[in-house]
Amino acid sequence: MSPLAEVLSRETDLVSRFILLLKNEQNALKLAQAAALSEINRDKQALIEQLNAVGTERSRLTDLNTATANLGDMSTWLTQHPDEKQSAALWVVLIDLAKEAKTLHELNGTLINLHLKQTADAIAVLTRQHQEHSLYGSNGQAAAASGSRIVDSA
Repeated sequence: MSPLAEVLSRETDLVSRFILLLKNEQNALKLAQAAALSEINRDKQALIEQLNAVGTERSRLTDLNTATANLGDMSTWLTQHPDEKQSAALWVVLIDLAKEAKTLHELNGTLINLHLKQTADAIAVLTRQHQEHSLYGSNGQAAAASGSRIVDSA
């Protein structure tokens, strides 16, 4: 295995692990398990650092600047180096995995936005400005008596 193929193999493994984390994140979001998100986020950060390091290593091997290179640049480089057949095959797998990770990441972002909207809607209901209907004031404290004996005595 060439040095580039070895780096691409490690990168493929890291992206596969990242996808698993994104799926775990999605599951936690669907089940509203906010406590699990902190650990998942920490693990994602660690994988991102590893992916950046491997990307830098790939860039050194190909003389492509990771900051300015695009997918086409790597494909062109692989075309110009036909002896890197295994690297070319791994590159195709890596691109497919990256697309899957991007889709999962975007879906998770949508789920997070949905949770934020539901939370904002709940806060709006609880802090309505109509004093006689408000359960809580803008300071988060219980509002004045509502005029209902059952609710006021509870």
